[in-house]
Amino acid sequence: MTLNRRSKSGQLGSTLLEFSIAATVFLTGLFAVIEFGRALWVHNALADAARRGARYAVLHSSNDVASVKNVVVYGNPSGTGTPMLDNLSPTNVTVNYSGFGLNSGTVTVSITNYKFQMVLPLVGKSIQMPNYSTTLTGESAGLLPPNI
Repeated sequence: MTLNRRSKSGQLGSTLLEFSIAATVFLTGLFAVIEFGRALWVHNALADAARRGARYAVLHSSNDVASVKNVVVYGNPSGTGTPMLDNLSPTNVTVNYSGFGLNSGTVTVSITNYKFQMVLPLVGKSIQMPNYSTTLTGESAGLLPPNI
């Protein structure tokens, strides 16, 4: 009887060890999935912000670069509120007009040097995201056509 009792008490420590190993693997995988999901969301948000800025730029005057940058960063031309993404600022946005006019030329809006900040416990690193760029042809250029 005493031999059986010893083997049961010796099992308690191994169960705790197995649980700690399994929990570590599970939580590491869980946090990796969460961070990957956040990074994918930020990737899509940056691509959409570049598209939104380019769309705003082709519909407005080429003299209004600051408003285009505000649309990319804040979602509105006045630049009020909080940025759409953490660590995104107007300095990350480049607006380039090329031969821009009524139904001619192009506008390129680019987002560069954006760093994605991870929130993993004990890691807390940042990842350099790729550059995002959208080019659209000029439409109204902030002018009304004479036949309206």
